Amino acid sequence: MKRKGSTTTPRAELTRSAIPRYLQLATLFRRRIQAGEWQLGDQIPTVEELCKECGVARATMRQALGLLEAEGLISRFRAKGTFVNERPQDRLWLEVESDWKGLLTTRSGARIEILIDEPKSVPSVVPHPIGEVASSYRHLRRRHWRGKVPFLLADVYIDNHLKGKIPEAAYSELTALRLVTKIAGVRIVDVRQTLTIGTADLETAQLMNLALNEPVAYVNRTAIDQRGRIVMISNGIYRGDIVRIDTRLK
Repeated sequence: MKRKGSTTTPRAELTRSAIPRYLQLATLFRRRIQAGEWQLGDQIPTVEELCKECGVARATMRQALGLLEAEGLISRFRAKGTFVNERPQDRLWLEVESDWKGLLTTRSGARIEILIDEPKSVPSVVPHPIGEVASSYRHLRRRHWRGKVPFLLADVYIDNHLKGKIPEAAYSELTALRLVTKIAGVRIVDVRQTLTIGTADLETAQLMNLALNEPVAYVNRTAIDQRGRIVMISNGIYRGDIVRIDTRLK
């Protein structure tokens, strides 16, 4: 198989910043795979060639390639070389829903792990001040998995007036919005959603098995009931490497 070189000048792309150089290199090489510069099945340049091209030490280059190997994008073989396994977008299997029906859908094959459960809490920030804030909320930090991949870390706040009406098992099974829409006598009259793009901080990186400063999508949702009370707040962080956002324009 043909070994692919590069037509870019990465020395100029590596910046003097707080982001370690091996993370900058990993981002650069992901972009090469994404753009098709390094195609599926291609053998990429050797460590020595990449070090010379990028002006970094071998240890730094090995760290960068190690990240891509851990993500399944490349495979390294002794005495054979390093080859491209897949492109980042081939793993875009998670849709962040933007319509009412989609928000109520539980993802097939997903499981929810509860990391924090605080019976009485008040959110420090209300992302959408569209209703009356309840006196206290049940706060759960939940990590969502599909197979061995954590794809969502979410802080969910449920109005404590409703906690006796939600089966305990539901907190480990249902999406945040479904927790409150399935309650008899509760009618959700408004839901707001805001999405922003950012990078993983140290805590998020550790909990989501990401590299520091990898891209993530922040999704904040707020729901109010027929009384005008905010009954649910969900502040979620999605992995940026497996997320697709589809929006129907009307």
